[in-house]
Amino acid sequence: MPNTLMHTNFTFQGQLSVYKGKVREVYRLKNDILVMIATDRLSAFDVVMPKGIPYKGQILNQIATKMMKATEDLVPNWLLATPDPNVAVGKACEPFKVEMVIRGYLSGHAAREYKAGRRMLCGVPMPEGIRENDPFPEPIITPATKAEKGDHDEDISKEEILSRGIVSELDYTVLEEYTRKLFQRGTEIAADRGLILVDTKYEFGKTKEGEIVLIDEIHTPDSSRYFYAEGYQERQEKGEPQKQLSKEFVRQWLISNGFQGLKGQKVPEMGDEYITSVSERYIELYESIMGETFQKADVSNIHERIGQNIASYLNSIS
Repeated sequence: MPNTLMHTNFTFQGQLSVYKGKVREVYRLKNDILVMIATDRLSAFDVVMPKGIPYKGQILNQIATKMMKATEDLVPNWLLATPDPNVAVGKACEPFKVEMVIRGYLSGHAAREYKAGRRMLCGVPMPEGIRENDPFPEPIITPATKAEKGDHDEDISKEEILSRGIVSELDYTVLEEYTRKLFQRGTEIAADRGLILVDTKYEFGKTKEGEIVLIDEIHTPDSSRYFYAEGYQERQEKGEPQKQLSKEFVRQWLISNGFQGLKGQKVPEMGDEYITSVSERYIELYESIMGETFQKADVSNIHERIGQNIASYLNSIS
């Protein structure tokens, strides 16, 4: 079993603070520099699994950074450099407290709401008479915000975002415009790979100069849902589940083993064979989404490799 990166404990020159999320660890340095390290931790149902997935951090980081470069002509982003396969360095921003979720199809959370009889999602109407995984007449934006207690995302309408002053109307107009542009480009990239970009989320921040930029990850299997285009129509006509690319396969395995992140439930044991199969699935996701062969980084001493690459980059800009 290859080494995995579960935690980091670096002290960089000019370091001000460290934030450790479910998957990423973010070091804030002087001069408004952020160093974001994608670990191999696996999160599902807002719970971090006990074991890491080999190469997962590298896969997520490389998809996100390459997708940012593929969209920087449309939307400015926070990224400055990628000194290591698991690392992105960029401009420090004040994040907006909403996630811009955009959906092209009636899938996932939207489908569950629809099945429950609801026809409004985040203040946006959903048409009558469509089936699960059918396309919407046009993509809908259904924002989410973090709950005040806990880490679960909560649906929120544009009207509530504005009335509560979470985002100004001027800024929100930009967020919507950027979200639609990114989704259109993501849809085109996916189509070139024989995929359908079903839904995704984008996060944005504002630099100290006041520029709104794209931050975090973009078009990764952790933040997006993809279908295979081949056979999509036939599966819809037969009422069959769609063949999809996302980490949904992990959620389904956990559900089948009695875990949905609910109180009192125990995370099922993930054996080495299953861990290897998840790693192989993430590599398949990478190669399908990016249209290129995945090159495994040297993980013989992954922590030391990352530290040296970051230090070398920081020295080059100091």
